[in-house]
Amino acid sequence: MTGTSTSGARTGMDWEARFRADDAPWERVGVHPALPHWADAGAFKPGSRILVPGCGRSAEPGAFARLGLAVTGVDLAPSAIDWQLARFASENLTGRFVITDALAFRPDLPFDAVWEQTFLCAIHPRLRPDWEAMAHASLKPGGSLFALFMQKDEPSGPPYGCAMDAMRALLPDTRWIWPETPLTAYPHPHLNDKAELAARLIRRPAL
Repeated sequence: MTGTSTSGARTGMDWEARFRADDAPWERVGVHPALPHWADAGAFKPGSRILVPGCGRSAEPGAFARLGLAVTGVDLAPSAIDWQLARFASENLTGRFVITDALAFRPDLPFDAVWEQTFLCAIHPRLRPDWEAMAHASLKPGGSLFALFMQKDEPSGPPYGCAMDAMRALLPDTRWIWPETPLTAYPHPHLNDKAELAARLIRRPAL
C-alpha cells in the first residue's frame, strides 16, 4: 500500500507519517516470491525498463536492478524514496526514483513492464480507473503488467480487496491480454495470510 498520498488527499491516509512511524504492515520481508518465479521463467530481460509505481520501501526495485533492468520507482512519500536511494547507493545499484503521485505519473517513454504490488489495493476503489489509465499509458504495446491482486472479503480498507470479477472489468480484454492458466496464490505473511493472485497481463496494441 505504497505511494498513494502523503497528505491523504486521495486515500484519507498519511502514508509519509506511516513510513516515518515504521507502521507499514503491508511490507514483506525480502522480495515477493512471485518475482523469482517469473524471473526463472525468463520474464525479465536485462536492459529492459520497468516501472514500480508506489514503490515505497519494497525490496523489488533493488531486485530488478540486480537482474540488470532499468528501474524507475515512483512514490509520494519522500522518506520512502530516500530509503530506496540509500539502499541503491549502499549496493552501488543504478535506478531512478521520482517523488510524485503515482496515479498521475506519465513517462516520457513507455516502459517494457510495470510491477504492481500492494499499490492497487491501497487506493479507494473509486480511484482504480486512474490506476488502470496510468498502467496502460506507462506500458508500450506488448509490454507486461506484473500484478499481484489482493484477495480480501472485508469491504473496508486499505487494503481493499481486488476481487477477480472487478479486476476483469477494470482490465478489460479490449485493452489487456489475460493469462490463460490459473493464477498462483501467494499468502501475505503480515496480512493474516490473505492471498495475492499473481497475473502477468499484456498491454494490447492500439487498434
